[in-house]
Amino acid sequence: MNTITISNEHQKLNNVQVGENVRFFSFVNAYSCSVDDNSKIGAFVEIQKAASIGKNCKISSHSFICEGVHIEDNVFIGHGVMFTNDLFPRATNPDGSQQTDADWKVVETIVRKGASIGSNVTVLCGITIGENAMVGAGSVVVKDVPDNAVVVGNPGRVVKFLK
Repeated sequence: MNTITISNEHQKLNNVQVGENVRFFSFVNAYSCSVDDNSKIGAFVEIQKAASIGKNCKISSHSFICEGVHIEDNVFIGHGVMFTNDLFPRATNPDGSQQTDADWKVVETIVRKGASIGSNVTVLCGITIGENAMVGAGSVVVKDVPDNAVVVGNPGRVVKFLK
């Protein structure tokens, strides 16, 4: 039996696959996604459909995990981290009609095992953040981050490698 700790009744958890001992804090909006064993989801986090969060992850408050984002095991996501899933977002088509799901394609992003992403980072879609990499607070990640790299700045650039 799965143990889910929900801090209050203000949750929206629709069709979420949840592992053992997962904790959701206040005001989480999650739907048609998966959160694996022992992960913690902070207050005011949104996790959209087809997103996945691995085991032993910590997703800090006010973060946005959009459709197409896949977070592997042991990952730390700081406060206010924003992922994207469309390189050229538009509200309408060239003819002025409102876009629907059929009018665009999700571009997936992968955060590999053990990575850490600092507060207020923006991650453009189509990126892979490597194993045990660290992304400094406030960075904008516009290209793949190698394993064990430390990335800072806007645009994010590698400043060193961890041993």
